[in-house]
Amino acid sequence: MVYRGILRCRNNNSYLETSSGERILEDARIWDGYLKHWENQSICARALPQKDYELREAIIIIWPDVPKSEVPYIEIYFNERLVKYPASTFGHNAINVNGEFFNFSHLINENESMDESEFMYRPALGEFAPSPRTGDFEIMEDGTAYFDKFGRNFMRSIHVIRVEGLDTERLAGIYHNELKLIHETPVYPENPEKYRDFSFFNRNCTTIIRDGLRKYGFNKVSGILPRDFFISTTWEMVNAQKRQDLNIHLYKRPQLKVQEAPYSQLTPPINPMNWVRKFRLSKME
Repeated sequence: MVYRGILRCRNNNSYLETSSGERILEDARIWDGYLKHWENQSICARALPQKDYELREAIIIIWPDVPKSEVPYIEIYFNERLVKYPASTFGHNAINVNGEFFNFSHLINENESMDESEFMYRPALGEFAPSPRTGDFEIMEDGTAYFDKFGRNFMRSIHVIRVEGLDTERLAGIYHNELKLIHETPVYPENPEKYRDFSFFNRNCTTIIRDGLRKYGFNKVSGILPRDFFISTTWEMVNAQKRQDLNIHLYKRPQLKVQEAPYSQLTPPINPMNWVRKFRLSKME
């Protein structure tokens, strides 16, 4: 069930105030990050199946109450790098196909599809939180998991290319097949949390999305690193704009800073051609 209303906090008591003035979720735990950014704003809320480790109750997820697009679209994301993870040195890519977000990773649990609320705005509670001991990913000896995968927009700034005019059902089918393949792949017993066939050069968060776009028909999309792929893809989409009657928009989702995450950092392109493309594309932002 989705609730809608204004996020309030009075006398250290947080709750959702509905249009009729009713207070709901007063007994639930509302993450401080939500209050920091959205207090007194219109929001949506619902309970997740995951539990808060401290309260042993369902985690409440909250996100901005904004209208959904009536026009089919895709958005490709370049997520800036997380400074506390060496594996994030080059940043990260994900793709949103008409509201369904596809994420690929070296960790099995991060190969998933979800809606915008879970990709962008999960709270840093329960399994989504960083470990209280190390401050990052950790699975305790008793099996308690701290995956450190709360809302990506709270963890980093995100650069976006939005494209309208593609066959979103076809593209989503391509990425659903990729997820099926990944989750059907046997794991190594010594590393059950890792995706066995992950490869930095040809099977990573970038190349899986890249190859999906190639299967769709964007054969010139290139790059094995997130920033280079993002620039290359943007360049190809802009070139295809008139030919395929596409509407394209470039923008940035600034990081919603919270105490659980330091500021992300922008990585430079590696391919010299992408420096040239980046300069030309900057005029569109």
